[in-house]
Parts: sequence; C-alpha cells; structure tokens
Amino acid sequence: MVRLIPRERKFFDMFNSVAENMVEGAKLLNDIFNEYTSVEEKVRKLKAIEHRGDDLTHDILTQLNQTFITPFDREDIYKLASSIDDVLDFVDGAAERLVIYKIQDPPPAAKQLAQIIVRQAEELAAGISALGKNQEVLRYCVEVNRLENEADQVERQAIGLLFEHEKDAVTLIKHKELCETLERATDKAEDAANVLESVVVKSA
Repeated sequence: MVRLIPRERKFFDMFNSVAENMVEGAKLLNDIFNEYTSVEEKVRKLKAIEHRGDDLTHDILTQLNQTFITPFDREDIYKLASSIDDVLDFVDGAAERLVIYKIQDPPPAAKQLAQIIVRQAEELAAGISALGKNQEVLRYCVEVNRLENEADQVERQAIGLLFEHEKDAVTLIKHKELCETLERATDKAEDAANVLESVVVKSA
C-alpha cells in the first residue's frame, strides 16, 4: 500500500477514538439481546455512548476547520466521521425502540443483526487503525461489505417470516421496524467502509 502523507497525525488518533466508541456501543447493543434483562438501564448507557460519539465527531469536524493540511481528503474526513456517527445513531435508535415499543420478546433476527453490527464495527476499527499505520486497509473494507450483504439476507428472511407467522399486527410492525433499523446500521457501516476504500484509492 502506498504510504499516506502523515501531515496531521492527530486525526488518526481522533478517528481511533470514534471507532472504539462505536465498537463499545455495538457490543452493548449485542449484550442487550444476549441477556435481555435490565433493558432500560442498558439503553440509558448506550445513549451515553451515543452522546459521547456525537462529541467526538464534533471534535473531528472542529479540528478539520482549523487544519490547513490534512492527512487525506477533507471531504473524506467529513464523510468518514459522519458515517461512523450514523452507525452509532442507528444502534442507539434500535435500542430505544426496545423501550419505546415495550418489546418483551425480540425476534431472533434482531440478535443476529446485532452480532453482525459488532463484527462490522470491529472490522471498521481495525481498518481505521491500519490507515493511520500505513497498513493494508482494503481487506477490512471487503469484510464490512460482505457482512452488510449477510445482514440484508437476515433482514429479508426475518420480515418474510414475520408476515407469514405473526398474527398480531402491532407486534409485526414493532418487530419489522426494529429489524429495519438494525439493518440500516449495517448500511451505514458499509458507507464508512466505502469512504476508507476511497481514501486508499486516492492515496495510491
């Protein structure tokens, strides 16, 4: 891989912090589905993580406005920060729906999707770390995209099963929206991976 110009190293550290926060949020969401107890308390903790992500993203954008020479394209810095923030927004949004809709028994697909989100978050974090160290990045991007395709299949199958077997219309709507929100988080992870790929291509 061609070396990226290490002009402003603090951006790499800031992105690592944002990525680590995203992973923490994804793991907490996964924990909610793995052990479906004290849900409201866990959702409050996740909201705090989401707020921290907003602050970290704001710090990156503030630094961007104050920096003349950046380590990679300014637009890509903005897009990467925004897309990672979006992942956490949808993770938080899915968790909020558990409380707002008073979901007592989430569909199995929700747990599957949460597991996929964790794996994507970890791949993105590894890719971002590799970017700052001039290591191979594209393989992490490929895996994030593959996982997004897996999430699509899980969501489609889950919704099909809901319409086939769920007799209560309100439950169907709640579970369908939960799965769709989780799948949207995987879409945003793919967006972030696409930005990383763009950075590598532009630096080649």
